[in-house]
Amino acid sequence: MKDNAREVLILTGMSGAGRSTVAHALEDLGWYVVDNLPASLLPALVEATKTAELSSMAVVVDVRSGRFFDDLNNSLSQLDVSEIHHRLLFLDSTDQALVQRFESTRRPHPLQGSDRILDGISRERTRLEDLRSRADVVIDTSNLNVHQLEKRVGEIFAAGQTSGVRVNVLSFGYKYGMPVDADLVLDCRFIPNPHWVPELRPLTGLTDEVSAYVFATPGVDKFVDDYVALFSEMSEGYLREGKKYVTIAIGCTGGKHRSVAIAREIAQRLNSFPGPVDLDAYAVHRDVGRE
Repeated sequence: MKDNAREVLILTGMSGAGRSTVAHALEDLGWYVVDNLPASLLPALVEATKTAELSSMAVVVDVRSGRFFDDLNNSLSQLDVSEIHHRLLFLDSTDQALVQRFESTRRPHPLQGSDRILDGISRERTRLEDLRSRADVVIDTSNLNVHQLEKRVGEIFAAGQTSGVRVNVLSFGYKYGMPVDADLVLDCRFIPNPHWVPELRPLTGLTDEVSAYVFATPGVDKFVDDYVALFSEMSEGYLREGKKYVTIAIGCTGGKHRSVAIAREIAQRLNSFPGPVDLDAYAVHRDVGRE
């Protein structure tokens, strides 16, 4: 039987996506953090600390070199058969955001060599593609400042985690791009757009006026109820597979009206839904105020 009282988190991802910020945030939450561990030593570290009174340990692994990348894959395979619960956290960001960060610090990308920063980012993204696909949690840091990223880490990994599934219900605007960390995507563009109602245009889906307009559309209330019931059933499978954090992305054109109202309502209903799994849902509105 796995020791569910203890968890090992492997933290990795794109260079410039915020590994240091996340590591510090985890330390502030009481996690024991090991930084820049050679990937080949990961199983040995986990085994050596089995008897230590460490309920939550995070290991930051840099997989930029080919050797470390291969070692990490081997180490993760070994941990898959261990008796210690472990999760892989991958930090991602858009190419544009990463380029801006490297330019602002005037540092080269570790893999760019004599080429452009974008070339180094492209090489690293290709190298990490398989690793990202096996991640348990992906955080897109493209539009997060340091404080927002620390808050997101706290929402996911705070001490006293729920025994069920934490659900990040994220509203977004399609015109600003799809969230790269979405597990599920729901499209709200079938709902009439409050943008075309003059008195509602300056408001957001966080207001009662916009929410009432959105839910006055026939079928929307049932649509939300049905989706909440469906997700509740899915959550039992997520928990059984060890996935304790899920991002539901709710999209509309601009991410200001429809998706915000729907995301807020879905989060509220998930928290009160009497399903088989304890759901801890909260809404985040990526693009409100961006227009």
